[in-house]
Amino acid sequence: MSGSKHFTDNQFTIKEVVQNFTSWIAFFISQWKILLLAGLIGLGLGALVSIYKKPVFSATTSFVLEDGDSGGIGQMSGLASLMGVNMGSMGGTSGLFQGDNIMELYRSDRMLDQALLSPFDENHLLIDRFIEFEEIDRKWASKVDISPMDFSVSRENFSVSQDSVVREIAKLVRENQLSVIKPDRKLTIIQVTVSSKDEAYAKAFNEHLVENVNEFYRETKTKKTSENLMILQSQADSVRMLLNESIGAFASATDRVPNANPLLSSATVETQKKQIDVRATGAVYEEVVKNLEIAKVNHRNNSPLIQIIDAPRFPLERSEIRLVKGMVYGAVILGMLAIVAVYFRRLYHKHVQES
Repeated sequence: MSGSKHFTDNQFTIKEVVQNFTSWIAFFISQWKILLLAGLIGLGLGALVSIYKKPVFSATTSFVLEDGDSGGIGQMSGLASLMGVNMGSMGGTSGLFQGDNIMELYRSDRMLDQALLSPFDENHLLIDRFIEFEEIDRKWASKVDISPMDFSVSRENFSVSQDSVVREIAKLVRENQLSVIKPDRKLTIIQVTVSSKDEAYAKAFNEHLVENVNEFYRETKTKKTSENLMILQSQADSVRMLLNESIGAFASATDRVPNANPLLSSATVETQKKQIDVRATGAVYEEVVKNLEIAKVNHRNNSPLIQIIDAPRFPLERSEIRLVKGMVYGAVILGMLAIVAVYFRRLYHKHVQES
């Protein structure tokens, strides 16, 4: 029975709930001056933020990866194997930048450093522009003196301080300005976005970054096939020179015995040797040329790298807090904070009074 009584004493009736809710509403209405003041302050703060906060510009480049005509290479590999040619040794690096690898390449220090050290205009680099509008020289004045640094010199001639500044700025760009995403994981489309308060800088940095990655991608993807092509071309030239020499030697040997006596076999021995040299060298040259043509086709199929879909153009996409929106957000946020503060203050006073 005592347990049932205890359970009944802790129940709330609908009337009590309504009375409690009404009392809280009346309390908040009684605090209207505080809430109104908080709302007005929020309006003012929101207006100041919308006025003084600079808009952010976003430069976006979208592209699709092209891994070459893998189907054509597969068919050609089958045909080449019938002729005794192994195209596996001539293959490129088709899987080198698939998936997330190229996305990490865009975030790498090497690519970001190259983009930062690219020209912005005739007299300034992109890193100079970044330091200027972000006021890095003032913010880092206690750590390093950036003003005398000349980033236009060769990278090999950079001092330790210059390398450190470039590395730290690249880190800031990677963490605060750069976004590399795949809108759909099922597709091979990648978007590279650079966001900055400087519209001209955002566009220029995005273009240089994509251009540098394209060039690095092109050189790396075709490096193996290019080396194979150069080797085969050199071999073909060397064998062709030997074949020309063999043809000339055969002609000279034939001229020395123009009307050989068929009863004297020794008179035609030298001519036959030269003829065998011509045939052997010709067979080798034919095989080398066959491999060379296949290598040329393979190299061409590895050449297409990135197909640009959309490139940044002025005016860039602009993100900012409008005046009215800023005032409304400021009033709502500060008003909610004032309500919470008043609520907890009343709970505190009630607790102190009851204790």
